[in-house]
Amino acid sequence: MTSNQLQSFSQSASKAPPKQLTTSNGAPVDSLTASMTAGPNGPIVLQDFTLIDHLASFDRERIPERVVHAKGAGAFGYFEVTKDDVIRKICKADMFKGIGKRTAVGVRFSTVGGESGSPDTARDPRGFAVKFYTEEGNWDIVGNNTPIFFLRDPMLFPSFIHTQKRNPVTHLGDADMFWDFISLRPETVHQVSFLFSDRGTPNGYRHINGYGSHTFKNVNENGEAVYVKYHFKTDQGISNLTPEQASQLASSDGDYAIRDLYNAIAKGNPPSWTMYVQIMTYDQAKQSPFNPFDLTKIWPHNEYPLHEVGRLVLDQNPDNYFAQVEQLAFSPSHLIPGIEPSPDKMLQARLFSYPDTHRHRLGANYQQIPVNAPLHMNTNNYQRDGPMTVNSNGGGAPNYFPNMFHGSRPSVKNGNHRWHSDNATGDVERVETGDEDNFSQCRDFFLKTLSAEERDRLTTNISNHLANASEPIRIRAISNFACVHPEYGKAISEKVKAQLKDRYGKAVVQAEVSALSPMRTAPNDLKSQTCPFGFQSSKL
Repeated sequence: MTSNQLQSFSQSASKAPPKQLTTSNGAPVDSLTASMTAGPNGPIVLQDFTLIDHLASFDRERIPERVVHAKGAGAFGYFEVTKDDVIRKICKADMFKGIGKRTAVGVRFSTVGGESGSPDTARDPRGFAVKFYTEEGNWDIVGNNTPIFFLRDPMLFPSFIHTQKRNPVTHLGDADMFWDFISLRPETVHQVSFLFSDRGTPNGYRHINGYGSHTFKNVNENGEAVYVKYHFKTDQGISNLTPEQASQLASSDGDYAIRDLYNAIAKGNPPSWTMYVQIMTYDQAKQSPFNPFDLTKIWPHNEYPLHEVGRLVLDQNPDNYFAQVEQLAFSPSHLIPGIEPSPDKMLQARLFSYPDTHRHRLGANYQQIPVNAPLHMNTNNYQRDGPMTVNSNGGGAPNYFPNMFHGSRPSVKNGNHRWHSDNATGDVERVETGDEDNFSQCRDFFLKTLSAEERDRLTTNISNHLANASEPIRIRAISNFACVHPEYGKAISEKVKAQLKDRYGKAVVQAEVSALSPMRTAPNDLKSQTCPFGFQSSKL
C-alpha cells in the first residue's frame, strides 16, 4: 500500500543488518550529518568528498520531463494469449504462437497535457503505453484511452500541444489558445467530443480502455499482409468521475490515479485488459469510403469486428519509480517481425519523434537502461560508445560492417525476418487534408453512441470551457459543432449564453489581508516609471 510502503521496506530489510553507507565510489561514509570544517565554526574544506559527492548528485537528480505525458503511473505484469485462431493467421510474431503463452510487459499510463506535478484527474486524454518484452525483441504499443486523435497530419502537432500548455506571456492556461486552434481545425471535433464526454475524466487508470489508435500492418508466415487496429478493453469496466468529483480530487489528492493503481496491485487485486484486433484487408482498404489511415477516424465495429487475442495483467508495482517508470521509454518504431507500420501520417512522424525524445531526455544509449533493454536476447549491432554506455559495448567484436571476423550479420537466410514490401507511387508534394470529412463519424458518436443524458453532459462540459474564450472564437467553434448536428451546436450556444449571463456581475472573491509588519505607510500612487537604465521588456 502507498500509505505504508516504508514500513513494508523496513520489515523486509530488518531481517539483515543495516547496509554500510558509502559514497558513490563505494567508500565507507563516517557521517552524513556533519560537514568537514577547519575548526568547529570554520569554513568547509574542499577535501570533504562526502559532502561534494552528496550535493553534486542532488544537483543533477532531475532530467527533462516529457513534453507530453509528463504525469504518469507504471506497473509490470504479463500478456497471455487466450485465443490464437485469428491472430496466427495474420501475424507471424512468436509471442502469439500458442494459447497460454505469456510475455512479460511494462505499462505506463499518463495524462497528456499537464506537467509532472499536475493533478491526474484533469479533463485530458490518458496515455496507454505497453512494452512487450518478447523473445524477438521489445514491441511497444504507444496509444491512448481513445481510438482516435485530434489531428491527421503531424505538421500540426507542435502547435496543437502549445495550445494545451501555458500562454507564453502569462504562463497560464488560455482558453483562447485552446479554442482558437481547435475551431480553425475542424478535424479535431471528433476527439474534442470524446474529450468533453464522460470519458474525459476517467476514474483512475484501471477503468480505461487502451487503443493503439493508429493503423498497423500485420504480416503472416506466408508474407501476406493485412491492416489492423489494437484494442485493450478494461476487465474492471468503464468508470468515470463527474466534473465535480474530478475537481474535488484535483485539490485533495492530485495523485489519485497513481495511488489507485498502486494500491490495487499491492492488495492483490491486479487489473487486467482483454486485447482485441480489428482486421482490414488491402482490398477493403482500397474500397473504404473513408481513409483507413486517418487517425481522426475509427473503423466501424459492424464492418470490422473485434477478434480476441489475449489478456494483459498488471500484478507487479515498480521497485523504484524513477528507474522503472520515469525512464521507461516507448516508441511505435520498436517493432518485431510480423508487426509493421502503415502509411498513417501521424504514425510515420511518431516513428522518428519518440526515439528522438528519449535520446534528448535519457541519452543516446537509452535502450541500455535495464527497464528498456530486451529481456530474452542480447543486442548485437555496430552501435558503439556514447554517453552512459553501460553494457559491454560490443566487447572485442568488430565495430564495422561488413567484416570477415565473425561479427554479427543480418538474418538474410531467414525469410521470416524480412519486412513486407508495398508499392508506393505518387508526386512528392504537400497535400492539405483539413477538409476530409470531419463530421460524419462525430455525428454518429453524438447521435448513436451517446444517450440523451450523455449528450446533455457533453454540451455542458464544452460550454463551461468554451465560455472562457473570446466571442469570435466561440462563434467559430459553435459553428463546427453545428456542422456535426444542429442540435449539438444549438445546445452549446444556449448553454454558453447562460454561462456568460450567470457570470456577469459576480463579485470577485475577497480574502482578508493582514496588517503590514512592521507598521509602515504603503505607497498608493505608484505609476509605471521609465527605467533609468533604459530597460524595456518589449525589446527582449
